[in-house]
Amino acid sequence: MTPTLEFRDIVKTFGSGSTEVKAVSHISLSIQPGEFVAITGPSGCGKSTLLHLAGGLEPPSAGRVLVHGRDVVDMTPNQRAALRRTDVGYVFQSLNLVPALTALENVMLPLELDGVAARHARSHATDALRSVGLHEQLSRYPDDFSGGQRQRIAIARALVGERRLLLADEPTGALDTINSDQVVELLASLASERGVAIVMVTHEPRFASWADRVVFMRDGKIVSETSPDFGESVSAAVTS
Repeated sequence: MTPTLEFRDIVKTFGSGSTEVKAVSHISLSIQPGEFVAITGPSGCGKSTLLHLAGGLEPPSAGRVLVHGRDVVDMTPNQRAALRRTDVGYVFQSLNLVPALTALENVMLPLELDGVAARHARSHATDALRSVGLHEQLSRYPDDFSGGQRQRIAIARALVGERRLLLADEPTGALDTINSDQVVELLASLASERGVAIVMVTHEPRFASWADRVVFMRDGKIVSETSPDFGESVSAAVTS
């Protein structure tokens, strides 16, 4: 089976000479369809940089990034932009919803930007909102929703169409405990029930516990990987 996402000996440096910083150092990692992977570790360890590399927002300094077997490194800027519109979805702590657009219109937006006819975009967006439990509130605006509901809209927008890779960077950072739990539970269900490959960056061990695999980073490197039976090991690693 072709991995949904694969890093092959990835290196990412910023600056040069005495100011050079190696944000990611020789990482190799494969994410399979339907797999939910949590990436955790101290601030500044390279977690978010890894997500930027996965979606082609940053080019690697060395190594290869493959999405559905396609080499992102060899793509043109336009091809990488198309990849983000059609294959890769992002969910961030800052939701970036458009306040003047309804929930449905926000989710339709990436499809319409890709030239999808409005009728088809509306159908796909409705399906995406149904998958996150908001299909009966299509005409409401973002400010009419709770924080957790707004994050669900952002997740629907990240998944709309045929996207099978979702990159989530601290998606619970602005939410309270109850909404945070619901969002992470939703991500886990999207992986197990829809076959979406999900990579989530988080500082919270309890959110990482929902994942099929937990990858711990330090100083730009992967220092350990664990299965769901990690017990206290992730907590110890995060706080050390």
